[in-house]
Amino acid sequence: MLRVLAVDDEEPALAELLYLLRSDPRVRSADGATDATEALRRIGRALEDGPGREGAIDVLFLDIQMAGLTGLDVARLLAGFARPPLVVFVTAHEDFAVQAFDLKAVDYLLKPVRRERLAEAVRRVAERAAVAPPPPTVADRIPVELGGVTRLVAVGDITYAEAQGDYARLHTTDGTSHLVRIPLTTLEERWQPLGFVRVHRSHLVALHRIDELRLDGGGMTVRVGSAEIAVSRRHASRVRELLMRRTSG
Repeated sequence: MLRVLAVDDEEPALAELLYLLRSDPRVRSADGATDATEALRRIGRALEDGPGREGAIDVLFLDIQMAGLTGLDVARLLAGFARPPLVVFVTAHEDFAVQAFDLKAVDYLLKPVRRERLAEAVRRVAERAAVAPPPPTVADRIPVELGGVTRLVAVGDITYAEAQGDYARLHTTDGTSHLVRIPLTTLEERWQPLGFVRVHRSHLVALHRIDELRLDGGGMTVRVGSAEIAVSRRHASRVRELLMRRTSG
């Protein structure tokens, strides 16, 4: 059962496509977005939550010529995600077919969309989804929002993450920070294989970004760039052990 996000800046065309998709028994849910930025925002949230969650997206039915980012732009951005949704282009123009399939599109539909042709596209998507590889355990980039635009930040550029309720603030090597709707415990599970270590209930640090470890009056801190971060007693021995192992290796 497929979970679909259809994207078209022409509302009548979007409404018709959603009607046809929702009438297909292989489609579990079909939601719509009227611009690429909103679509990327939803995809980012879905990937943050994980593949098994209610808001997961299996496939995009994506218009090409839209105001702002085009459908081709969206597909190029999706190539940077760890496991992006499949893409079916839906357009009134034949000229972009070669570019679309270069971007690994499953299908290319011409408007007006016929029910039979759409059913064939859904069949192809369902077959591709059935043989898709399992999601990777660690994503090397994470989607963040900056000024209303979704961009991808390399996990390798993140120096530490700071808990802020159910959110986490990511601090990067260039001095910027980004707030993402992911709990710190979830990031810890995902990024432990990449060398991130929990130093405090509120902080997760990239081990290779620690410049200095200090012991002062029985307390411990680590310096990451210009930031000094307290290490809790609970995590102190583990942090020291990992740093010694890293320097000796």
